[in-house]
Amino acid sequence: MTKDEKIKLVSELTEEFKASKAIAVCNYKGLNVKSIELLRKKAKAANVKVQVIKNTLAAIAVKNADISDLALKDTNIFVWGIDQLAVSKVVTSFKKEIDSEFFVIKTAFVDGAIADASKVEALATMPSREELIAMLLQVWNAPITNFVVGLDALRAKKEQSA
Repeated sequence: MTKDEKIKLVSELTEEFKASKAIAVCNYKGLNVKSIELLRKKAKAANVKVQVIKNTLAAIAVKNADISDLALKDTNIFVWGIDQLAVSKVVTSFKKEIDSEFFVIKTAFVDGAIADASKVEALATMPSREELIAMLLQVWNAPITNFVVGLDALRAKKEQSA
């Protein structure tokens, strides 16, 4: 990789990290290519980005994005996106699906602060925006549905007594 390519990569990563609400740093050493491709497919479906980045380049991009205390050691694969729940769900579901000791969530940057693996896993259990909207619509529709069922029962009772 030439110096110009490195500079371009760091500037692109800096802009993407600034726009991201969540960045997960995971250890992938020991995973096969098929597993990493599965992670990339899951990420693409959730509109999340995945990339293996050299620690020195990532450290510069992270520093330029005003993210401090993100420890970068050994081999890392970065997973980031604008939706922090999507990032958490992709990483956690992939970890559970492959059930391998090789994939480990090391650290994360979530909601403006450094987080550990337990916070990422806790975020993954929260319902998504679409699920919350569906729950809200069910609550709003419940009184109307009950009213219609009551009217139908009243109509059936009147017909039966007539």
